[in-house]
Amino acid sequence: MIGETLNSNQNKLLYVLLAVAVLVNFSGLLVPIAGPDAAIYATISKTMVQRNDYVQLFYHGADWLDKPHFPFWITALFFKVFGFTTWAYKLPGILFLMMGALYTWLFAMTLYNKQIATWSVLILLTAEHIVLSNNDVRAEAYLTGLIIAAVYHFYRTCTSYTFLHLLLGCIFTSCAIMTKGIFALVPIGGAIAGHLIITRQWKALFNRRWLVAAILILIFILPELWCLYRQFDMHPEKIIFGQKAVSGIRFFFWDSQFGRFFNTGPIKGSGDPFFFLHTVLWAFLPWSLIMIAGLYRFIRKGWKNPGAQEWYCLSGALLTFILFSASGFQLPHYLNIIFPFLAIITAQCLYYVSIKKTMMTIELVQTVVIGLLLSAILLLNHFFQPEIFSLYTAATLTILLILLIFYHQTIGIYGYQKLAIRSVLASFIINLYLGLSFYPSLMKYQAGSEAAFWINNHNPRNLPVAVTELNDDDETPFAFYSRLPVTLVKGNGKNTQSGPFLLYLRKNELGGFTKRGYRFDILSTFRRYPVTRLTFSFLDKNTRTEKLTEMVVIKVK
Repeated sequence: MIGETLNSNQNKLLYVLLAVAVLVNFSGLLVPIAGPDAAIYATISKTMVQRNDYVQLFYHGADWLDKPHFPFWITALFFKVFGFTTWAYKLPGILFLMMGALYTWLFAMTLYNKQIATWSVLILLTAEHIVLSNNDVRAEAYLTGLIIAAVYHFYRTCTSYTFLHLLLGCIFTSCAIMTKGIFALVPIGGAIAGHLIITRQWKALFNRRWLVAAILILIFILPELWCLYRQFDMHPEKIIFGQKAVSGIRFFFWDSQFGRFFNTGPIKGSGDPFFFLHTVLWAFLPWSLIMIAGLYRFIRKGWKNPGAQEWYCLSGALLTFILFSASGFQLPHYLNIIFPFLAIITAQCLYYVSIKKTMMTIELVQTVVIGLLLSAILLLNHFFQPEIFSLYTAATLTILLILLIFYHQTIGIYGYQKLAIRSVLASFIINLYLGLSFYPSLMKYQAGSEAAFWINNHNPRNLPVAVTELNDDDETPFAFYSRLPVTLVKGNGKNTQSGPFLLYLRKNELGGFTKRGYRFDILSTFRRYPVTRLTFSFLDKNTRTEKLTEMVVIKVK
């Protein structure tokens, strides 16, 4: 039944589900930061605080020109207040995502109604890659919140002009630009301009308020431009990307964005135009097939009468999707920023389902999807055999599984919400397993962080700490989690340490150290695997050993 009115008990149930969805997104808050990317960002923010320099970005003592400053400023603030901890790094990103969930609700509530708004948030917070990204926090967590917030306020500027909405829209847009670059304008501008063009609101499209907005955005990003000028443009003698006279401002406006898109910048990549087509199918699970049906229904319905519906969500999502697909740089988490739009499209698709046959088809499809997802988790648990699986985790998952099987017999909710709740419960089971068991066990194989934890607890004399030349996904977590400064021992074995020190290195490097006359004791051994690049041979416990690298902490005398 379309738009059935919910009673107070049914509303309470949805609010409980929302609360659980929020908690599930915090389930990875204490799981160690993964390398290389997230650990690099955490290390840069840590260096900011240690140097008391919030203008320049440094990584391992070298100038770093890749991402803008905003996420580093926010993370550095949390580090300054709460210390250099895992949760202090992840918390601000997750909070920005939660801000995105709030603005998703506000936007859907204004465009449609309360039920669609509530389900939009539930769909967003249970979309698989949103939950995964809240464990491996990167810039997209910030962007997801900032972009939907900017779109909401610019939308309100169009419908009921107030300068406050214009100002807030410009502030959120500026923060998004200072998070990822000017391509943040694509989903924001695409959503607003796309709707106005399709509905032929030419007067609103060419309103002078947008000139005011452009001026305000330029003013608000001046802190970023000033920082780049101070660190790079004022110092043409610095060698960046292997060359001198690199302009940070040019990189910000062109090379980091258009340079990557056209593959002409200093950082190059190779893209597949179909990458995001298959990525969205798993990243938006368990809702991806309904989302595709919603896109089809939305376009078909609006084709005959474009002015009869909103086009903000489709315009913002589709333009960004096409642009990403054409780019040379493609990673699954890039899609997160359009998930609020996709969640609203999916929610309104479910809400307006009125044909019984269509409802039965959706129920069948979701039953198959849920069955496959739960089977995948069972297989993962069988092959991986996680070291961490507490009684609390087992009890929680068992209760949720019982609810998934029997909830429809005890809860009086019908129609699309009945089948949607099944998908929500399945998402809870999957992601609580991942957050409470799989990822904590997986991170035991990130030897860099494990070695740093060990040294922090077994170095009462505070001996100096050093590493050999390692990969970023190993060395960076070690550097971030080490309580003491970390120095580098290069391949020739030379170092600046005097007296005994602790050294973290590959076990197969010990022979070379012995030949160079070092005397040392092996203190502890660790198993290493690049945890963000999983393969079946690693996930299978029977073949895992051959994929591991032995790492050691030694005391050099």
